[in-house]
This record gives sequence, C-alpha cells and structure tokens, in this order.
Amino acid sequence: MSNFRTPLKNVKGLGSAKEGTSHFWAQRVTAIALVPLVLWLGFSVAALPGMDYVAIREWLSQPFNAIVMILFMITGFYHARLGLQVVIEDYIGAHGPRTVAIIAVNFAAAALGVTGVFSVLRIALAS
Repeated sequence: MSNFRTPLKNVKGLGSAKEGTSHFWAQRVTAIALVPLVLWLGFSVAALPGMDYVAIREWLSQPFNAIVMILFMITGFYHARLGLQVVIEDYIGAHGPRTVAIIAVNFAAAALGVTGVFSVLRIALAS
C-alpha cells in the first residue's frame, strides 16, 4: 500500500521534472538535422570560385542559400542551447548560479540567432 504510483505512471517513466525525454529528443533531432546542413555549407563554400567578400555576399543573396543558411543558424543555436543547458545542469551544483547560467545561455542563443538571421536577410534582400 506504500506505492501510490499507477501502472501508467510506471510505464511512461516520467520523473519529477516531466521533461527529460523531450529535451533528449530535441537534442537528437537537431543533431540529425545539422548533419546535412553542415555538409551543404561545407560543400557550397568550398565550391565558390573565390573566398572574397563579394563572392560570399553574392552566394548568400541567392534565395535557396539564404533560406538554408537561416535554417542552419536556427538549428545550430537551438542545438547549442540544449547542449549547454545539459552541461550547466550537470556541472553547476548550486541552484542560483545554475539558474542564472541557464538564463544567460538562453538569452545569448536567442540574441546570436536573431542577429544571424537579420544579417542573412539583410544580405539576401539588399538591392
């Protein structure tokens, strides 16, 4: 009579935080999504005739390249945020500094992501 857990609760395996599996899967899915995006970026940049500013800007002004670059940046910063959160949770023991560090990582990832997307759009939409 001391076990108040239902069989459904035991099967689902949800812990006290009730979010561990979604974080795990989000990190794995973004890692899988980054594989073709990194390959695309590497081969696309390697195929450029020159590595000067004008060539990169012209390449990034093409709609397909701009869209895929935005997807790469959003996925990359989100994946980095998830990974850094796990590292912070594992290695910072005190609750206060851990919370501050997680909030700082979230703000940094959002700020860098928005800055990157804005930069690509500015290049892509420049006349």
